[in-house]
Amino acid sequence: MNEKHYKLCFLPLFEDDLNAIVEYIAVRLKNPMAANALVDDVQQSIRERLSCAEAFEQFRSVKERQYPYYRIYVRNYTIFYVVIDDVMEVRRLLYNRRDLQEHI
Repeated sequence: MNEKHYKLCFLPLFEDDLNAIVEYIAVRLKNPMAANALVDDVQQSIRERLSCAEAFEQFRSVKERQYPYYRIYVRNYTIFYVVIDDVMEVRRLLYNRRDLQEHI
């Protein structure tokens, strides 16, 4: 079976989300090891999805979108991405207890 490999693109909003979460865990919770472990898990989860980005259920959004959102669960967080041609564009990283519809 041929696997398709997508190019990877991160939106600045995703990077802002990740930086805020890491800062909260490392500084506010005083647990830099947990923050680093979360970054590693996020990176690995995204890399694992690159070969099959469209093989998962789409996120059902209340908003009309040009490209459907997909999600990856990592610990207490959800990574949201879209696929545009051969690019997996990672858009958000949100805490699962937030109102996801409001932030996506």
